[in-house]
Amino acid sequence: MQKPVYPRRPTLAVIGNAGEIPEAQRAAAFELGKRAVDRGFRIVCGGMDGVMEAAAHGAHHAARYQEGDTIGIAMSYRAADLNPWVDVVIPTGMGYARNTIVVASGDVVVAIGGGSGTLSEIALAWQIQRPILVYGQAEGWAKRLGGLHLDGRNTLPIASFDDIEALVEHAWELVQSRDHES
Repeated sequence: MQKPVYPRRPTLAVIGNAGEIPEAQRAAAFELGKRAVDRGFRIVCGGMDGVMEAAAHGAHHAARYQEGDTIGIAMSYRAADLNPWVDVVIPTGMGYARNTIVVASGDVVVAIGGGSGTLSEIALAWQIQRPILVYGQAEGWAKRLGGLHLDGRNTLPIASFDDIEALVEHAWELVQSRDHES
C-alpha cells in the first residue's frame, strides 16, 4: 500500500503526576509540550492538572502550535473536568481505564515523575509495545524505571533522558524510523 501524500502527524502521549507538582517538574513538562509541538508532534494526555496541564500549556506556546494540537482523554463524561489547555476533549466515563486509551493513542509515550496512575500507564504502554521515554530528573516511577526492561514483551528498554530537547529528538527519530519501516 502506498503511503498517503499527507501522513498524519505523530502523537506524543504525556503521562505523569496530577495535582500539585514541583516547579522543576512543571517547567520540564511545559518545555516538553512546547518542544514536541515545534518538532511536529501532537500531544495526548489524561487532560488533568499537574504534568498534563503543564505539557498542554507548553504546547500552546510552541511556534508551530495549531488548534487541535492538545488532546485530553477524560476519565469522566464532562469536558469541564479537563484543564483549559486541552483543545480536543474525548470524554470516556471510564475512570482510570482511560489510561489504556491515553498510551494507545501515542506513537511514543513520555513520562515525567508519576505515581500509581503513571505506573499503570507505563505497564500498559510496555504491554502494547509503545516506545517509552522518561525524564530522569523528576522523582517518581518514571525515574525509577528508566533504563529497565520490564519483561520480554518489548525489545526497547525504557529510555531515560536528563534533557527535554534530547528526549524530544529521540522521540522524533523513533517515529521517523517506524514510518520508514512500514
